[in-house]
Amino acid sequence: MNLLDQFLWVIFPYLSVVVFVVGHIFRYRYDQFNWTAKSSEFIEKKRLMIGSLLFHIGIIPVIFGHVGGLLIPKSWTEAFGISNHMYHTVALYIGGIFGVITFAGMLILTARRFTMSTIRKLSSASDLIVNALLLFIIFMGMYSTLVTNHVQPEFDYRESISIWFRDLFVFSPDASLMAAVPVSFKIHMISGFLIFALWPFTRLVHVWSVPLNYARRSYILYRKNRGQSVHH
Repeated sequence: MNLLDQFLWVIFPYLSVVVFVVGHIFRYRYDQFNWTAKSSEFIEKKRLMIGSLLFHIGIIPVIFGHVGGLLIPKSWTEAFGISNHMYHTVALYIGGIFGVITFAGMLILTARRFTMSTIRKLSSASDLIVNALLLFIIFMGMYSTLVTNHVQPEFDYRESISIWFRDLFVFSPDASLMAAVPVSFKIHMISGFLIFALWPFTRLVHVWSVPLNYARRSYILYRKNRGQSVHH
């Protein structure tokens, strides 16, 4: 394997994870005031609602599909009587349906951000990059599933990508496993790790901002005192 393959399939994944973790720690410690997403709902609601709804409906099954496909060994599904043909048929149709829903939602959200001048002015450069990159990642995933798998039906990512990915967790990734992987799958994987590296420095950090202490927060009481509004 050449140096480029070693970098892409051995160094780059770990580098992305390190940047992801260290970047979050750094930003949380020194940039908490910007740990949020600028809302554009007051500018336009209809396309935001439709795009966001479609994206979230689709992305959750897609994530679970990726986790199952990458982390569950082929031998395990076969042990439960799931044939290779059955597995790929379900992955193609179910994954394809939710992939299309996710892509449609992301396309609406991206078009909204790029084509509406008021929202584009509100957006930072990182906002635009994230939207475009997420749309590209989803598109490449759809292309790999619906086109590449049709053109190269003999390719089984569970015999190459999945093994390589699981080996990352035990610090022994084999770059040679990715040699025969179709280009569309490679681009999808690389762009996926790239979004992880960019995550801490973009609006994506707001997904971790779950208001867990909201339920036990004290009420804010307002009452009038000598003609002035006072709150406690």
